[in-house]
Amino acid sequence: MHVYLETARLTLRRLILADVDNLVALDGDPAVMRFLSGGTPTPREVIAQEILPRFLGYYQRYDGYGVWAAIEKASGDFLGWFSFHPHDDGNPGEVALGYRLRRAAWGKGYATEGARALIRKGFTELGAQRVIATTYQDNRASRRVMEKAGLTLARTFRLTPADLAATGTFHATSQDIWDGDDVEYALSKADWERRERESAHGGNSR
Repeated sequence: MHVYLETARLTLRRLILADVDNLVALDGDPAVMRFLSGGTPTPREVIAQEILPRFLGYYQRYDGYGVWAAIEKASGDFLGWFSFHPHDDGNPGEVALGYRLRRAAWGKGYATEGARALIRKGFTELGAQRVIATTYQDNRASRRVMEKAGLTLARTFRLTPADLAATGTFHATSQDIWDGDDVEYALSKADWERRERESAHGGNSR
């Protein structure tokens, strides 16, 4: 098992071909897919032939970036995945953060825990200068994770059909799923470092 990083409660490891069943189960929950495909499960053949191979390809294309299986240390259960790689395959200094977790893992702080660990690794080890994350405007839970991880609202935008097709993490059955906007949150390395200094100073003063 290729471990990427560990937190207090999570192990993030490389995905493997045998994870296809885990991904099918994850995307088979309408609640998980609510703000992605309107609740429509991702077909197994799409995961096996398109999505998982794309995820595995990141390990060859980027050093230190990719999509990582989230494993609960206490149980060994597959909870979902986190993604952390250059945004739109562009500027390596701007890194996109993503996450998709099983419903059983919701509300326990796992998404925030994993997101914070990835942000720290990006800024301290991987040369990232800015981290961004996007979600649908009404996905309040995902927005709270972004805020708890230190990101702030940067812009509101409308996804085009081409944008939907390019996401590469689910099967869009409609090109006009939403009538609302998406939101982008962001955190710069400078702001992260400033908050880390303030936190350390506050901790030493008590």
